[in-house]
Amino acid sequence: MENPDNLGKKIQVTGSLEPYFNVPGLKNPSSVSIVAEGDTEQPEEPIELEKETIASARQKAEGTDVLTSGIVTAVFGNTVYIQDETAGIVLYGSSMKVAVGDIVAAKGKIDDYNSLLEIAVASGGVTVIGSSEVPEPSTIPASGLTEEAEGTLVKINNVTVSSFSGGNYTAADEQGHSFQIRPQDPSLLAEDTSYDSITGVVGSYNNVYQLIPRDAADIEADSSTVQPVTANPAAGIVEAGTGVTLFSPTEGAEIRYTLDGSEPTKESALYTEPIVIDENKTVKAKAFKDGLNDSILSTFTYVIKKDDVQIHDIQGEGHTSPYNNLTVTGIQGVVTHVVDSNNVYMQSVEPDDDEKTSEGILVYKKAHGLVKGDFVSVDGTVKEWVLDGYSEKLQTDLPVTEINASKIYDVTSGHTLPAPVIINEDRMMPTEVIDNDQFGTFDPEQDGIDFFESVEGMRIQVNNPKVIAPQNYGEVIVVPENVETNTTAGALRITAEDYNPERIHLDLNDEEFVAKTGDFFNGNVTGVVSYGFSNFKVLVDDVPELIDGGLQGEETNLTATENGLTIASYNLENFSTASGAEKTSRLAEGIVSGMKSPDVIAVTEVQDNDGPTDSGITDASESAATLIAAIEALGGPSYAYTDVAPADKMDGGQPGGNIRVGFLYNPERVSLTEGTKGTAAEAVGYADGKLTLNPGRIDPENAAFDDSRKPVAAQFTFNGENVIVVANHFNSKGGDEPLFGKNQPPFLGSEEQRKQIAAVVNGFVQDVKAADADANIVLAGDFNDFEFTESLSILKGTALTNMIDQVPAEERFTYSYQGNAQVLDHILVTNNMASSTEVDIVHTNSQFMEEHGRASDHDPVVIRTTFQEDTTEEDVVYVPALKKKQFVVAKPGIHLEFDKGARFSKGIVVKHSATLEGEGLKYNKVIISTPQKGQVIDLRGAEVKEVQIDTKQDVEIIGTENVQKWTDSKGKKKTKPAA
Repeated sequence: MENPDNLGKKIQVTGSLEPYFNVPGLKNPSSVSIVAEGDTEQPEEPIELEKETIASARQKAEGTDVLTSGIVTAVFGNTVYIQDETAGIVLYGSSMKVAVGDIVAAKGKIDDYNSLLEIAVASGGVTVIGSSEVPEPSTIPASGLTEEAEGTLVKINNVTVSSFSGGNYTAADEQGHSFQIRPQDPSLLAEDTSYDSITGVVGSYNNVYQLIPRDAADIEADSSTVQPVTANPAAGIVEAGTGVTLFSPTEGAEIRYTLDGSEPTKESALYTEPIVIDENKTVKAKAFKDGLNDSILSTFTYVIKKDDVQIHDIQGEGHTSPYNNLTVTGIQGVVTHVVDSNNVYMQSVEPDDDEKTSEGILVYKKAHGLVKGDFVSVDGTVKEWVLDGYSEKLQTDLPVTEINASKIYDVTSGHTLPAPVIINEDRMMPTEVIDNDQFGTFDPEQDGIDFFESVEGMRIQVNNPKVIAPQNYGEVIVVPENVETNTTAGALRITAEDYNPERIHLDLNDEEFVAKTGDFFNGNVTGVVSYGFSNFKVLVDDVPELIDGGLQGEETNLTATENGLTIASYNLENFSTASGAEKTSRLAEGIVSGMKSPDVIAVTEVQDNDGPTDSGITDASESAATLIAAIEALGGPSYAYTDVAPADKMDGGQPGGNIRVGFLYNPERVSLTEGTKGTAAEAVGYADGKLTLNPGRIDPENAAFDDSRKPVAAQFTFNGENVIVVANHFNSKGGDEPLFGKNQPPFLGSEEQRKQIAAVVNGFVQDVKAADADANIVLAGDFNDFEFTESLSILKGTALTNMIDQVPAEERFTYSYQGNAQVLDHILVTNNMASSTEVDIVHTNSQFMEEHGRASDHDPVVIRTTFQEDTTEEDVVYVPALKKKQFVVAKPGIHLEFDKGARFSKGIVVKHSATLEGEGLKYNKVIISTPQKGQVIDLRGAEVKEVQIDTKQDVEIIGTENVQKWTDSKGKKKTKPAA
């Protein structure tokens, strides 16, 4: 050291402040001077650290010095796991000479590495102070892989491993909870295999907890099942004449195999000697042993090594390249799409005749300098690479086959691009099945996920695409013009059997592009098939003119009447005072004009008074008042609002927003039954004909509602009738695996909580009905599940009717997700209300963008329940078994019952409001011929053969679901009028 006497003195440095490796620094100082002479400042004495438990150390902020101790449970190079009786943690540093079972003292700084909490230790920061038995692993379910378990040794029982990608296995425990395993040696586990237990330490990477087995001793095989067949060499590229040896670890098991693609049975060929690979072959094998379950199917595909490798050879027939991790040279193709400065797609000009093998591929090379139309040769390593996606993409998403190029050469420009594959002309897309064999058979003609894999990286063309969902994140989802849609809006609706594999994501990379459902492109769209964020997508450079399809927002016909109570469900999409005047006005317009100001609105996603600001405020009265004022300004009623405010940050949703469910109600039409308002923790009950709290939360302390909204029940009075309305917002689908993901079928982890919530709410309904069999109960809200799911079946039980089931299939949707129109918002009524209740989904939002007036991402649902005054038998006019040409109903408000033998060859002509019932309607045509508007025809009493609309006046028809046929004034068939 030069000038050691200056150590500790204050100095002034002059120079140019410039970046150095992205860090500011003084380059070439022009002067250095001592600011003050005198005694040098001596460094402070280091603070002596006090030893603390690991649990205490884990609570310290990043950068804090800590001293702790624990028993070493795992050593992975520079990463060491230790734990004490309170918690576990990772030590990271070099030259730690420790072994499993050592008791160590560790000193270092708290650090967070890609979500894994660790102590960064310097050289000499770890000292062995003793030895001990390694702690027994804690037995936990997969759901126990949490922050509390991180760093500790655990065991998970009854594990099924499903798939492997990027060093990680995806597995599930016996409860079906999915989790990730990252063994130090991937050969310790096998795909599609069950294990009695797997032990390991708990790590974390990018906010995903991982179970990390240390060695073979941590893996306990499934003792009831023959272990899977393995092969040597492993599947992949082999020399012609290679012999493949099959083996099962289960002693005494016999191996049966096939070479024709069929699944082996006990009668298949017995394996006795190596199988010679003299051509491309797929070996399927199973192992059998008396007294044990048969092994799972093992499949090994071998490809004969070729001197001249083409892109289709690399892609192969499947989702994983047979050349994965192998080096290839001289791969030729034309650049078809430039993604960015490091990535391009290229396509072969010498295709094969196999439609299962793609002719396109992604090439990665930093600063490649290529443009579309360049013809190139590429050397590099084949990789299966997961592209853009969510944080869990390595566990959920399919990889894309790419060449990690070491060299790109022989570049010539200006070549004609290969002709695109015209979708649904050159090749037909599957339209029902995404995957039905867990990737067992590569079948592009049947499985949508295989179809898009077969054109991965290739140019495709979509003729005159029809838009089936509003633009979102710069993507427009379409189908070719020759694909039929199944909704009145032009969207594709899901069913229990069909999640619409034919949806095509056009990635326009333009979030300003305005498109809604029903629009269409005036010309063909061409692009390259890629994958990202859990979906195949087409990378598009430009598109033709978009034609407006004419879709307009709807208005309901279900208006409030003297005896008709209207109730609605509406998700306001994180509404608060911070939402702004424009959104507030759109919501108000939808309520007044679209929904016709329902008497009661069960609202969801109402935020507290300062919205997402995390202030601790939970009251939402100001947010509600803002919306109410906007409704009044548009001529709507002066609604009142009630809710039960949640505890701060306990109900999920946007942090700080404290979303909740609540009620807007029109006090001119209904009254909130007198009662005490509940608190966040109080549970509502039912006694003496009314709720014990009004409003009150249903069982809010139940674990089923953890981090989710608690249902709120409120009792209203309408024309002397008591009606209990329960507002619901079940837990979201966050965390569910994607439809086009690597795990098939996808694991729907969020479903279990919804089923638990459904059971609790159904139990509340049963309790009320047990006390009062005639109670009127309505369940409304965002249930975050579809009408055909188990969650809704549990909720409905035997006491309720889901009114959504009464909506015509082509109109049955309230939400759009990735191009799938679906129902998340429901209204259920107790069975005693069902026959007098009508329903309408008001399609104002889900198929539109904000540019079209969209106020929320959900469509509202409206019902009208008509509470008729008691009708005496004397008020009902009985029509006997007459046989005449025509029967004319001319008396306003009359109530007629037609005998089953009544026959009128020219029909029953209705001139004014009337109620018709009786078995005779099943055999007669009803002709609506009202000269005045505003007439109400009630047909709820029986099945009606036909209704002919012979009037230009607006008529309200109740009981449309009972009508078997609809015709116009000329007798031509017409669609059922809107409810």
